[in-house]
Amino acid sequence: MSRYSALTDRSAVHQALEEFDRIGRDEFLHKYGFGPARQYMLTTEHGSYDSKAIFGVAYGYQHGTALTSDEFSGGRMGAAGRLAELGFTVTGIA
Repeated sequence: MSRYSALTDRSAVHQALEEFDRIGRDEFLHKYGFGPARQYMLTTEHGSYDSKAIFGVAYGYQHGTALTSDEFSGGRMGAAGRLAELGFTVTGIA
């Protein structure tokens, strides 16, 4: 099973989004070692979120250890695509 398909729990994504909102974007990205999104954002009624960082942290909520930025791709064939498959809105950065 790939790391992408291993993320199956929408509630893990919601937990990552809640942590992002609670500590703020800069602290969230710093805490988990991610840079700002370059291509895709996950968007909700509450705002926009760096999709790769959200995926990596959500993976940790589901499986116990968050993924680091260099362990996976954030693109359409990676994290952004999987988040969309899970029903989240993922938009490209203009």
